[in-house]
Amino acid sequence: MKKKLYQLTIFLLFICIGACAGYEPIFTSTNIKFQIKKHSVSGEKKIAKQFYSKLYILTKSNKNESKVKSIDVSIEVTKEKNPTVKNSAGKILEYKIILSTKVFIKDYFTNEKILSEKFVYSSAYKVQDQFAETLRLENKSIENLINTTHQNLIIKLVGIK
Repeated sequence: MKKKLYQLTIFLLFICIGACAGYEPIFTSTNIKFQIKKHSVSGEKKIAKQFYSKLYILTKSNKNESKVKSIDVSIEVTKEKNPTVKNSAGKILEYKIILSTKVFIKDYFTNEKILSEKFVYSSAYKVQDQFAETLRLENKSIENLINTTHQNLIIKLVGIK
């Protein structure tokens, strides 16, 4: 009886493994058929350059392909940092960061608009006892907001043909 149960388990395992063959993620860089020829960043330039570098890395794999659309990318990032929670003495206990990113993409050769989007995301973090820890949390929040914006831009770009 144990031998048949063991064989049945092995058989089901092989069926499960075989069902996963041919797996391909939905949003891969092969779905993005763009090559950045020109770019500009404005506003919070450090954050905008971080965002651009993520986009550039994504399109870098398409350089050797022949049917790739050349694009011009403009990125404008603004950052707001507002206190959200204060104690009774007026000391700030929590901040909220709002990252607003405007992305404008047009065809490099025809100047035809491909995409014009504005992404606004926010994140809150608590003030820590050590200023360096508070700064680390702020930078981590900004990095997470950049990643969220980047992922949503990829979703928009995959939908464009």
